[in-house]
Amino acid sequence: MRKSLRFLPLAAGLVVVAVLPRVLYPPVALDIVCWALFAVAVDLLLGYTGLLSFGHAAFWGTSAYTAGLVAEHTGAPFPLAVLAGAAAAAVLAVPVGYLSVRRTGIYFAMVTLAFAQLMYVVANQWRGLTGGENGLQDVPRTLFGTHPFGTDLSDPYYFYYWMLPLALLGFLAAWRIVHSPFGRVLVAIRDNPARARALGYPVHRYKLVAFVLSAALAGLAGGLFAMSHQFVTLDTLHWTTSGQAVVMVVLGGIGTLWGAPVAAAILVRLQDILSLAHFEEVGLLTGGVFVVVVLLFRRGIWGTVAALLRRWRIG
Repeated sequence: MRKSLRFLPLAAGLVVVAVLPRVLYPPVALDIVCWALFAVAVDLLLGYTGLLSFGHAAFWGTSAYTAGLVAEHTGAPFPLAVLAGAAAAAVLAVPVGYLSVRRTGIYFAMVTLAFAQLMYVVANQWRGLTGGENGLQDVPRTLFGTHPFGTDLSDPYYFYYWMLPLALLGFLAAWRIVHSPFGRVLVAIRDNPARARALGYPVHRYKLVAFVLSAALAGLAGGLFAMSHQFVTLDTLHWTTSGQAVVMVVLGGIGTLWGAPVAAAILVRLQDILSLAHFEEVGLLTGGVFVVVVLLFRRGIWGTVAALLRRWRIG
């Protein structure tokens, strides 16, 4: 019974993502999936390793630029372009993580933020490759031909279902990492790194691997985001992008994994509604929502609901 309940959120999530573009504007559904995967990548590092990164925009943006450039200059199918972006993010994460994971707390956050801002400056200055402030425009998205099986990938509705398997692969990878022996070691390191080190676990090596895996998932999300919008701008590398992903994790519940997609859906949908209403102070309202949720739901939305359900089952 417990095993079947464990897979219940997974089944519910599959149903939701399957019908999402039927109940929402397809571009909004695409944004929800991309941001949800990005937030899950951040939660993998923050919630299960205890490392707060304000620099994950570097991996999201690097992958977006890489995917866009690969698709534009080679004409590669969009899945290959997205995977190339995820690989580029993972490669970048190796030196960044090696220099960062030896720090903890605010020092780790500041080091990752510094690297992200460095990538932002590089992208802005390297105009011949990235387009500078103009970014990459009209990024093509094909799949072994412009119209695979008679579908037009320029239509966001059809593209949603073509990109969904890649996104689900990312969510499945995050779920498997968390529920593996490796994930349990990460939690032990998060809770008591000194004891984990005394038990013989190479703490810094585990943190580095977790950092690279998180960056790869963030890169996968960034590549899908670039393909869905068909353009890449400097905003993908800005520190506010990292901050928005962290906010989603906190709102959903740190270390819950499922909370991040829920919060991503709420925030993206809220921003879409406000933009349609021509409300200019979007950040003010979303910040207010963040404050209210933090005050009322100390464990985040998903964490609070899960705790209430546990009490109800016990009672």
